[in-house]
Amino acid sequence: MTNPDLQLDIRDDVAIVRLTRGAKRNALSDSLILALRNTFETLPSTVRAAVLDGEGPHFCAGLDLSELKERDAGQGMQHSRLWHGALDLIQHGPVPVIAALHGAVVGGGLELASACHIRVADRSTFYALPEGSRGIFVGGGGSVRIPKLIGVARMTDMMMTGRVYNAEDGERANFAQYLVDEGAAFDKAFELAKRVATNAPLTNYALMHALPRIAEQSADHGFFTEALMSGIVQNAPEAKARVRDFLEGRGAKVSKE
Repeated sequence: MTNPDLQLDIRDDVAIVRLTRGAKRNALSDSLILALRNTFETLPSTVRAAVLDGEGPHFCAGLDLSELKERDAGQGMQHSRLWHGALDLIQHGPVPVIAALHGAVVGGGLELASACHIRVADRSTFYALPEGSRGIFVGGGGSVRIPKLIGVARMTDMMMTGRVYNAEDGERANFAQYLVDEGAAFDKAFELAKRVATNAPLTNYALMHALPRIAEQSADHGFFTEALMSGIVQNAPEAKARVRDFLEGRGAKVSKE
C-alpha cells in the first residue's frame, strides 16, 4: 500500500518513516493510520531500527478532525481498534522505534509518540490532549500507554483542563527521554537508531516484547519470565560471540563519556 502522506527511506539499516502531511500538521487520517500499519508490518528484514518523524514544523497534531463523524457505539469501537492494531505494530513490531518530536505532539499524535520506544524532543515541542474539551475520549491506545509515561493524575489533568506542556516541562514529566535544540530532533533520533541497530537483535526483541510485560507481572512471575528471557537471549550465537570478544579484550568497556 502506498500513500502520499507517508514516506519510507532506509539508511544504514535504519528505516526512516516520515509523515508527509505537513500542510495539515500531519493530522492522522484513517488512510494514514492504515499506511503506518502496513509500513511497520512489511519492513524489510534488513532493517534493525526505525525513526518516526513528521514533515514540517509539527510532528503530529492528532486525529484528522475533518474525518470525525457521528458513529454509533459499534462503529466507534471498530475505529478505535483500527488505531490499536496499527500502533501495536509500532510498539510490538519487528524493530525498536525512535520518535523525533517537534512542534505539536497533540491528541492522537501523542498516542502515536507513546507507542514508540524512545522519544527525542526538540525545544519547539508541546504536548496536549484536547479530547476532553471536544467531548470525546482517547481511542488510539492513549489511556493505556500515556499513563505509563506520565501517570494517571497528569493525564487526567491534561484532558480535564486542556493543560499544555512545553518541551522542558514535558521532559521532566517523562514525555520524552531526550531534549535537544530546535531542529535537532531528527539527527539525534537517527544517531540513537544507528546505535540501537548495532545491538544483538534478540536483545532488542526482549527489550521491546518482554520488558514491558515483565513490568506488569507480579514479582514472582516477573522473575521467572526474566530468567527465561535471559537464558534464551544469552544462548544466541551472536550473544556468545559478543561476550567472547569482551572477555578477550576486543569489546568496548563502559565509560562515563
